[in-house]
This record gives sequence, C-alpha cells and structure tokens, in this order.
Amino acid sequence: MHRTIEHLTRRTFVRLAGAAISSRATLFHAEDTEPPIPLFDGKTLNGWLQIENDATSLSSGGISDQPAFLARLANGSDPVSTFLRAQLDATVKADVAAFSATSPNAKPILSELVKGLNQVISGPSIYDATRFQGIHLGPETRQLLSHNDGHQGLARLNKLLLEDAYPSVLATSVTEGWTVKDGAMASNGSGRGVIYTTRDFTRYRLTFAMRHISGQPDHQASVLIFCVRPGPEEKPLDALGGIQFQVPNGGHWDYRPGKNNSGGTAFTIINKPQFDPHQWSRVELLVDATKGTARMAVAQPPDTKAIEVLSFTDPTAGKTGPIALQMHNAGLQDEYTAITIEVKSGDQDLVSTK
Repeated sequence: MHRTIEHLTRRTFVRLAGAAISSRATLFHAEDTEPPIPLFDGKTLNGWLQIENDATSLSSGGISDQPAFLARLANGSDPVSTFLRAQLDATVKADVAAFSATSPNAKPILSELVKGLNQVISGPSIYDATRFQGIHLGPETRQLLSHNDGHQGLARLNKLLLEDAYPSVLATSVTEGWTVKDGAMASNGSGRGVIYTTRDFTRYRLTFAMRHISGQPDHQASVLIFCVRPGPEEKPLDALGGIQFQVPNGGHWDYRPGKNNSGGTAFTIINKPQFDPHQWSRVELLVDATKGTARMAVAQPPDTKAIEVLSFTDPTAGKTGPIALQMHNAGLQDEYTAITIEVKSGDQDLVSTK
C-alpha cells in the first residue's frame, strides 16, 4: 500500500479531481454555487503570492553562529555593531554582553535580542555610506538601495544589509519559498512563510490533494483561512493573521492578533485519524466567512470516502480574504496538487464524506 500511494501519478490526481468535480456538480443548484475552478494549473504559481518571513525579519534560527554574532554585538568595534548595540534596550544589551550558549536563560535572551533587532529592521533605513564602508553589498541590496518600494521593500533592505554585514553568522534569506515540482505546488524548506491567493473568498468549498515530505524540525502541513491581505506598504501579519487547519490529521492554531493560541473551544475535534502524512490525502474544506465557520474532511487514499476531522466556529473570526498554504518553519517540504474551489456554496454540506 505504501508504495502504491507514494507513486500515484499526476494523471491520476487530475482524474480524481475531475471525478470529484463531476460528482459534486449534480448536488448543487446553479444559483447556489459557481462552477468549480482550479486555483493551481500544475505548471506555474500564477494566481498566488508569496511571503517569506525571514526575508523581512530575523529569527533565532536565522542566526547560524549565535555565540559569534552575540559577541560581535556586545564587543564589536565595527560601525554596524556599534550602531546596533546603541539601538538595544539596556537590559538586552547587558544580557547580550553576558551571553553563554550553555546558560539556562540563553533562549529567552536570544528571543529578546531578536525582538529588538526586528524593531530596527522594520524601522527607518539603517544604511549609511560611512557605516557600511568596506562591506560587500549583494546585488539585491544594491538594487533596493537605488529603489525601494515602501515598508516591505525597506524591511527587506534592512534585513539584507544585516546579512551583508554579518555574512558568516547570519543565514542568507530568500523571498520565495514555494515552487512547482513535478506538477505539485511544493515548499522548499527555506523558511517560515506563506503562499496565498491573489483573490479573496467569502463562502467556498476548497479541495486539494496533499502530502508531507519531510521536516527538520517537523510540523504538519497547514492551510490558513480568514486571512488578512497585507496592503502594498504594510508588513504582513504572521501567518496572515489567519485560522490554521493542519492537514491531514487535524491540528490547529489561531493566528489572529491578540490570540496566537490553539483556538480553545472554537475548534472541535470530530475524529482523531491516524493518517500517514507522508502519503497522499484528499482534503475538503467548507468555509463560510459570514458565519465564521469551517469544516474539514480528509480521505486517505485520495479516492476513498472521507471522514470529517475538524471544525471551527467563531463569528468574530470570519472575514473575506485570501486562502494560504503555510510553511510553518524552515526545513519543511510539503506538496499540494488538484487545488480546486467552488465559491458561493452557502449552507451546503461536506460532499467527500457521502
């Protein structure tokens, strides 16, 4: 069974998606549901936008040599280190000076330092010709220096300037974490971020096939609904401030500002399946932003009857917005295909469980 599912062909998924659409078409009245449309053509990422958190902010994991980096911030006489040291809170500055990787409080110290540096990154440009004299600036850095496009461009510029100033201790970030691989939309494990639709949706049925390839550290593949689309000069909310459904086994999270928790009673676990996330599954999400509700059903193998796994209800959470696939952390590799949506599905029931 493992070998059969692992090597399902893309043609099989196209057939499965087509069959599912055909069978569902007989269940809805034309006035209730628009015809199903594909959100992914299997060849390009047209219709999707990407956000890589590490492109515009620093994370603990983005510091490849923590002792060396903190030592330079604490004692470095170079102009960039001197500048950054002056921006830090006095308590953080003292903690950085006394930092030891083996100390029990090493992790909270690093967390506070990262928070302070991200305030610098999100602020005005840190570039000064004298401050960065003698530092080799990469092509993207030079391009953004000559033309930056508002808040996002400025944050990206500042992050690149730090990477150029500390090339041996800060990891190189990228702006794109998703690609098309063998007909699937695939995350490349580069860092935390999302890929989200250029269109906004209110009431819809989302179906797709997915599998989790690997992760170090590991985390379930995740879909985000009720997301907040960032404006052209806005720094995006983490996970677009959305509601997270983890596929295929039903973990969850609430990323709304002021929340950032497991969601409490808003989520209801219907079943606790033991699906193998490394095998292909077919997922159905029935979402209604006008009510703040969502239901998820999963089938494994993809051409079998699905079971309902998880539901969500919170009227205050519902909002029209994009749909996103999340790469929760660096190292994760997931694949999605046969991504299809039916909009204006109203009060219709899950169909994959029938």
